[in-house]
Amino acid sequence: MFDRVPPLQTLRAFEATGRLLSMTLAAEELHVTHGAVSRHIKTLENYLGVTLFQRLTRRIVLTEAGAEFLLVVTRTLGELTKEAERLRGHDGALRLKINASMSFANKWLAPRLHRLKARHPELDVHLDVTDTYIDLNDREADVAIRYGSGRYPRVLAERILEETITPVCSPAYRTKMGGLSTLASLARCTLLHEDGMLANWEQWLALAGVRNVRSDRGSAYSYGSLAIEAAIRGEGVALGRSVIVADDIAAGRLVAPFPEIRLEAERGHDLVYRIGSKDDPKVCALRDWLAEEIRLFLALTEPERSRETIETKSS
Repeated sequence: MFDRVPPLQTLRAFEATGRLLSMTLAAEELHVTHGAVSRHIKTLENYLGVTLFQRLTRRIVLTEAGAEFLLVVTRTLGELTKEAERLRGHDGALRLKINASMSFANKWLAPRLHRLKARHPELDVHLDVTDTYIDLNDREADVAIRYGSGRYPRVLAERILEETITPVCSPAYRTKMGGLSTLASLARCTLLHEDGMLANWEQWLALAGVRNVRSDRGSAYSYGSLAIEAAIRGEGVALGRSVIVADDIAAGRLVAPFPEIRLEAERGHDLVYRIGSKDDPKVCALRDWLAEEIRLFLALTEPERSRETIETKSS
């Protein structure tokens, strides 16, 4: 019976092309040429005796038969992938590779991962830390947690955390600068910057109505976590992203001298995963654990916002 199953490479080419509606993008994802994808699809169409795609001038669309077959192929390949990953695991363990930015991984995710491991001992969790964009479709990671706009090509994304921005410094630095009881006192402070941050000192000072402070002076760092570490060492005042500095404030390593003035961040933290992997047990385990951790985090750090979130979801 299985000698009548189409060749696997033709099914992979069809699934990628049907999902992306582009032979060019499918070729990039599969690391083959456009011509190879085209030949695989033609072979599959000849094998089945039906036309799977309608070729238009500048695009392709699935035929009715193609759309129906795509559902079957996607489900079947997904089940094969899940079973292969299960069998590939050692001692019953499943490997979960998470990609995250340096600041988020260092300041929020890594200190909490032990609770994910305790809750799911069957998972071997690998944390890949980089601010460089990775293509999840190349299987470089199972999921990514990205600080961005929420829109990423050829993947699915869920917003998990929003952020606000407010100045932070060490308790010792606040004392050294006379308590930082007024906004005008920032003129005497060293400002610490995160390169590339759109919600920056210029924007925060404008929101606060401060005009006697130059926003472009001070030291700059390529990673937000480095600017925060400099603030902890007492080198100046940094703009702290609420998620990144929460644990340091709770531990007393940082203080927020003007907590009532908060600038909305231009980006947020998103859980990103491959199309078709939303129901993958590893992704579900991570998503559920993150939701629980974030509820606890917001309840401890932003109780008003946490209550609003709960009320919104229950209404």
